[in-house]
Amino acid sequence: MTSAARTVAPYGSWTSPIAAADLAASGHPVDGGRFVGDQVWWSEQRPTEGGRTAIRRLGPDGEPADVLPIPWNARTRVHEYGGGAWTVARDSVLVFAEFSDQRLYRFDPRVDAAPVPITPMSPTPSSDRYGDLTIVGDEVWCVREVHRGPSPMRDICAIPLDGSAAGDPAAVRSIVGGSDFLAYPRLSPDRTRLAWIAWNHPQMPWDGTELRVLTLSTGRVDVLLGDAEESVLQPEWVDDATLHVISDRSGWWNLHRVALGDGTVTPICPTDADFGAPLWQLGARWYADLGDGTLLTTRTVGTDTLAVLDPATGALHDIPLDGISSVHIADVDGRRILLRCGGARVASGLRLLDPDSGELTDVRMSVDDLPDVAYLPEAQSLTFQGPEREVHAIAYAPRNPNYEAPDGELPPYVALVHGGPTAHVAPAVHLVYAYFTSRGIGVVDVNYGGSSGFGREYRNRLRGQWGIVDVEDTVAAVRGLADAGLADPARLAIEGGSAGGWTVLSALTTSDVFACGVSYYGVAELVEFVKETHDFESRYIDGLIGPLPEAADLYARRAPVNNVDGLSCPVLLLQGLSDPIVPPSQAERFRSALLRKGIPHAYLAYDGESHGFRKLETIVSAREAELSFYGQVLGFETPDVPRLELWRP
Repeated sequence: MTSAARTVAPYGSWTSPIAAADLAASGHPVDGGRFVGDQVWWSEQRPTEGGRTAIRRLGPDGEPADVLPIPWNARTRVHEYGGGAWTVARDSVLVFAEFSDQRLYRFDPRVDAAPVPITPMSPTPSSDRYGDLTIVGDEVWCVREVHRGPSPMRDICAIPLDGSAAGDPAAVRSIVGGSDFLAYPRLSPDRTRLAWIAWNHPQMPWDGTELRVLTLSTGRVDVLLGDAEESVLQPEWVDDATLHVISDRSGWWNLHRVALGDGTVTPICPTDADFGAPLWQLGARWYADLGDGTLLTTRTVGTDTLAVLDPATGALHDIPLDGISSVHIADVDGRRILLRCGGARVASGLRLLDPDSGELTDVRMSVDDLPDVAYLPEAQSLTFQGPEREVHAIAYAPRNPNYEAPDGELPPYVALVHGGPTAHVAPAVHLVYAYFTSRGIGVVDVNYGGSSGFGREYRNRLRGQWGIVDVEDTVAAVRGLADAGLADPARLAIEGGSAGGWTVLSALTTSDVFACGVSYYGVAELVEFVKETHDFESRYIDGLIGPLPEAADLYARRAPVNNVDGLSCPVLLLQGLSDPIVPPSQAERFRSALLRKGIPHAYLAYDGESHGFRKLETIVSAREAELSFYGQVLGFETPDVPRLELWRP
């Protein structure tokens, strides 16, 4: 049966050219990029190569080529989320952290030789870690994380590039410590002072950090700004006595000028927009010196805008980028600008920007082959009214040029809950979303209270309210879609990973809105979680719910694993067995509770996978399982994927 050359078929049952294998085989997330001479180098996750992070460049034929050959993996485990895992020294020599042993290595791609270690072998595997790498003369200055006692120790250290420290640990020189966490080591132009940001438990870097400056000749450390209620990010030297820095003291992450002499802090361009974002990974930056006294900046209110800021006047001149809603500054070299950017119909990847014309030139996209645009969903930014607040979300309606649904049928929708929970989503090309929407399943991405990109007040809505506000806001979004006649209220699902997995399990156990849920390595309980998780987030729950032991009863009441009596719908649990952030015990505890109550479910655990699946075979298995799960629960056929076997009582 056809209508206007389209096949009429139920939502969810449409045939799509986008297979789960396409999500992994053609997808290779591209991250940090930099100018190396007249070349551009970048890091790229390779699902088809065991999920390693490769360093690549364009070869003579214009095609991507490895700088760092297989099997080397440039990925640091500092804070477990890493960041700043590689840099480039003189003569195009690569310096990187190797994931398998966490040592730093030096590699000259011009010679046919293996990378050479420049740090000592750790006393225990991967116990010494390095990130936020910067070349200073003949040394690498970086953040070091040492796991040798009950708690990790961190400092900023200097490592000789000549490799002398590989056999002599004493050659690694500690420069400064004095806090639980450090980031952004920045040496002044005259090399007499070092600036960085520091924070201590239980603060997270989006809660409160300090800008500190060390006078190298005397060892004196001055705290210039920041406290438990002010988040300071990305210090950069203007001259020997002045710094630029991002601070949210106004309620938004804005740029400020800091004078060392009298400590004066001056806002440069006060505005209700964020010029920064949560520091999940070391080395992130949101502005860069263009070399002519102006700054290239990104600012966010829901979506990102690129602009040139004149610090002398505060004037801000936007650079229009057609179709771009997410922008990250990768590198700047005079008039050469390298961005990682994308939008709702523009694939994310590295692009060169001509600042005069605004023209973007592709360098390397995160996806090799996008499907026909007719199979990509259109993003619609929406605002819903929650119980006490507005909720921001992005809806992606089903879209397939070959199909339409029967008259009167409403589509199923999956609410996507981002991790963090202090994170942010913007309209973007996501093949995962297209995988569902091209089959007739809508997707709504929710920036619930606690998300970044809307100022500190919006971020702080989750303080003490994790498991409540995030659930209420996600429920408000899907109910808003149903009330508007855009979604079938009986076929609503919810999916999320990590902290998003917590929201999934919390929503399923405290509301009856969703027909099913999918948790990717989600948090299921709290008392054991704070004992088992890694150091960076071990006190995160203090702000999200409350400190222990005072909040112990609240931990128990909020934990989804303790509220399974309120659950009556099927659940799919997916978990990496090598996850140090949300250990497998979390999923296993929840699975045991499902068994006790007799709830239909499936639990898929993957060897060798950590926090965020990286291997092709895992990505394919997980997405096909998720699609089969939705089909079985929401009532449509999924003949193009293997049937997931659900445990049933």
